[in-house]
Amino acid sequence: MKISKMVLGVSLALGLSVAAQAAEVEVLHWWTSGGEAKSIAELKTMLEAKGHVWKDFAVAGGGGESAMTVLKSRVVSGNPPVAAQIKGPSIQEWGEEGVLANLDDLAKAEGWDELLPTVVSNTMKYKGEYVAVPVNVHRVNWMWTNPEVFEKAGATVPTTWDEFFIAADKIKAAGMTAVAHGGQPWQDATTFETVVLGTAGAEFYNKAFIDLDPKSLNSPTMIKALKVFHKIKGYTDAGSPGRDWNLATAMIINGEAGMQFMGDWAKGEFTAAGKMPGKDYLCVAAPGTTNDYTFNIDSFVMFEVDDKELQKGQNDLASTILSPAFQEIFNLNKGSIPARLNLPMDKFDDCAKISAKDFVRTAKANTLLPSMAHGMSTFSSTQGAIFDTITEFYNSDSITAEAAAAKLVKAVAAAQ
Repeated sequence: MKISKMVLGVSLALGLSVAAQAAEVEVLHWWTSGGEAKSIAELKTMLEAKGHVWKDFAVAGGGGESAMTVLKSRVVSGNPPVAAQIKGPSIQEWGEEGVLANLDDLAKAEGWDELLPTVVSNTMKYKGEYVAVPVNVHRVNWMWTNPEVFEKAGATVPTTWDEFFIAADKIKAAGMTAVAHGGQPWQDATTFETVVLGTAGAEFYNKAFIDLDPKSLNSPTMIKALKVFHKIKGYTDAGSPGRDWNLATAMIINGEAGMQFMGDWAKGEFTAAGKMPGKDYLCVAAPGTTNDYTFNIDSFVMFEVDDKELQKGQNDLASTILSPAFQEIFNLNKGSIPARLNLPMDKFDDCAKISAKDFVRTAKANTLLPSMAHGMSTFSSTQGAIFDTITEFYNSDSITAEAAAAKLVKAVAAAQ
């Protein structure tokens, strides 16, 4: 990313840009689908109840790529939003630019270190001090299924990849789409990392997507995973390319497809449609990943501002985000689980309760892993290189898995 501080002129430009809108808290995010939009509306209501004006800056696109492009443009021009949805290693990248507000005083006053799991709090800090506030914890390695589709096809919900293809064949033979998928790079990568984890395990996943070990990226194990990943494409439908993730989820909701690989934000779509887990849909760990947990933590950073009213608005926004009331209502709508520890889970459904237990369990077993596909394990440049390589391979019948693995190593090396 590396934005020149000389180009930014942040202190002066930011002070000038917000002076005329002292009470208006502009928040950039990419939550525009049904369950997500309902969730962000709750945050707006709570912030405005504290006397602030919420200025919505929504940039559509489930993976957030478009939002980050717009954000960089705004920061370079010296006119960033007051708050922005940023996560994972990207928080560190922005911290290095010296443009983020320090939230450490608020964090100490409210005891964030005690309220948050260490794996979460560490992600929110830059050089040991809070610069971001977490909204939730998503589990990425879910598989969503429609029981009625499986019943019609005479198929059994799979727990291994061999079983997956048996079930997919039956669903396809019954005239339905086996896998609901949106052919976008971040969705391709979501499926890909899930396949790698399910075929190779947590230790290999760690070496490949966190350590970026060249020998792991180009190995027989990775080649096997690539072959499984590409084979899945044969079970998607002709409308898959370019489809948004929530439209793919709608295929499961409407009984048009049997399975979808997507994080638990998909549950927000089921909830918004009035569907019940265990009855209308099932949430199960993707094949081979029952004992693993890939996580995606949504969070917000605040950009430095000189205006005292906006500074108060930022602190109130951060405090609201981590409040028990918002953590509960937001995550009930969004499908995720609270980032804040020890909140009652009574109101949450079985999927969320399983997720919360598995989050703690896998943390102890060292199988709690940051999602590569959702910007939690690598810097954006490296993630982009992986996306490009994987999507090209997924959409081509002429590129071999061996060639893709070799290209993956070169692409990652060039991006670092």
